[in-house]
Amino acid sequence: MALIPVTEMLLRAERDGYAVGAFNANNMEIIQAIVEAAEKENSPVIMQASQGAIKYAGLDFLTGMVKMAAGATRVPVALHLDHGTDFDQVIKCIRSGFTSVMYDGSKLPLEENIAITKKVLEIARPIDVSVEAELGKIGGTEDDVHVSDREAMYTDPEEARYFVECTGVESLAIAIGTAHGQYKGEPQLDFERLKRIKELVKIPIVLHGSSGVPDESVRKAISLGVCKVNIDTNIREAFVGEMRRRMEDYPSEIDPRKLLGPAREATVEIIREKMRVFGSTGKA
Repeated sequence: MALIPVTEMLLRAERDGYAVGAFNANNMEIIQAIVEAAEKENSPVIMQASQGAIKYAGLDFLTGMVKMAAGATRVPVALHLDHGTDFDQVIKCIRSGFTSVMYDGSKLPLEENIAITKKVLEIARPIDVSVEAELGKIGGTEDDVHVSDREAMYTDPEEARYFVECTGVESLAIAIGTAHGQYKGEPQLDFERLKRIKELVKIPIVLHGSSGVPDESVRKAISLGVCKVNIDTNIREAFVGEMRRRMEDYPSEIDPRKLLGPAREATVEIIREKMRVFGSTGKA
């Protein structure tokens, strides 16, 4: 199946009351794991690449691997740029074949964020590429994007309404208490803020920094309007954790396939678990 736009997936998820998982793809084994999990769960899936992943793997290699994986499966797959903070990078991803991009101008003044988001939309919309934006600052670190606890702030509902009205963006990532990376304690999400934002903003809502958020909190967020849930740290933990165990159990092993293969299988299982939590199983 050819890659499809994210908006198409999210509108269906919003209508039917579930969320689509967006899983960060950093190498071939993780890309394979994401597709295998989606096939086993019969779930739509979003593969997303951060600017760090693109720098590591190369834009053409990453795009090529995802396109090949999507072409070999029957489940709907989208390719999304995660946290694109550079306008030129966003355009390069569109040209490379991404079907969705996130322009993250959350660190900019509001009007500048609006202006650049509109520029991205002017380029993306005529060629059916979905656009996600971010308002409010989600704490933590993801690749080269770092937001300190001091800088992190929740999304203002009225500001969200104004932003969406001015831009016409198709989905919005909001800050309600999640963070990128590993949590030091259990995150406490501001569900009342999410509810108010959804009342004012009639587009799909995106939850970033969802690794480590309790399943019941994720389910509640989905019931209040979240249609896309991003997962990266849990994938890294599963993949690297299994590699470590294999290396400890077989210290003389020099065949990378015997280390990476089990790591891939561990990644399949964590992604399948997340899809069940998101309610996307059986929705392909």
